[in-house]
Amino acid sequence: MSRTSPLCAIVLAAGVAAGTSSPPLPALGQSRLMQLIDRLRGATMPEGIAKTNGRIEATQVDVAAKYAGRLSKVLVNEGDEVRAGQVVAVISAPETEAQLRGAQAQVLHAKQSRAEAVALIAQRNSDLIFAAADLDRGKELVGKGFMTKQIFDQRQARADAARAGLDAAVAQREQADSSVQSAEAEVQRLEAMLVDLVLRAPRDGRVQYKLAQEGEVVGAGTRILTLLDLSDVYMTIYLPAGQAGPLKLNDEARLILDPVPHYVVPATISFVAADAQFTPKTVETADEREKLTFRVKLQIDPKVLKTYHDRVKTGVRGMGFVRTRSDVPWPDDLAVRLP
Repeated sequence: MSRTSPLCAIVLAAGVAAGTSSPPLPALGQSRLMQLIDRLRGATMPEGIAKTNGRIEATQVDVAAKYAGRLSKVLVNEGDEVRAGQVVAVISAPETEAQLRGAQAQVLHAKQSRAEAVALIAQRNSDLIFAAADLDRGKELVGKGFMTKQIFDQRQARADAARAGLDAAVAQREQADSSVQSAEAEVQRLEAMLVDLVLRAPRDGRVQYKLAQEGEVVGAGTRILTLLDLSDVYMTIYLPAGQAGPLKLNDEARLILDPVPHYVVPATISFVAADAQFTPKTVETADEREKLTFRVKLQIDPKVLKTYHDRVKTGVRGMGFVRTRSDVPWPDDLAVRLP
């Protein structure tokens, strides 16, 4: 169950935060950097280049309880990296375990009933064979006058009764087969429940929120953890129709993030909304806020995300740059620059 969280902003810190090993820029470099930032944030951009403020988002995945129970273990903490299939929490349900033992006992009972039905079929089949042979001999004796019609009718009745007994035994075996299948299905259902009580990460990611603690009783559907898929990171921006209309999917884009403004992150246009909408309050554009704009996603290059995976952080915004004309080259200020 995946969805995107507008509250989760991810920035490639790239080791330039305070206290990292990167050397401080000289005073002259700092001055030129501030000039670059002021120029990029200014109102003037080369023709064919559009810019706007935005925020980085990532795919958010909730790990939730499918069944109610007591949370016996939470094996990860906020900020931990997890792999797909990794056990992250365990819910205990003694009632379900007891039901499973009862269902397993029911399977054994049903199989025993089936064995009894099979034995009864063998007995009834033997009775039928004897009655049928006796009936055949009676036909010869009646034809020769050595047996009365009354005795022959009795043999006929015994043969019919033996055949009916065999049919009843076969039906009993079929009923036992159904009971075995039903009991085994119940065992499988309870085993599946116990499997679902062991919560596993649905994909690789980082634990963003730990929403429940060990010992708590959780209901069905209660969220236990929230994961961020750091392989699917993008910036959401909003552009007016005049700028959003000419955009092409998979065209190049550029990102400049507030904490590391001297780096330019490569991205591609992965989505342009089909319907216009009001700009959310948390994002501002150069146009008036009440005007309708189109949502655009700028997907960060997965190779960049993989390279700087350990430096991905949350909580900042930045600026997105797109080309409304694909033949316009990127200016030097927006050339890709990474650590």
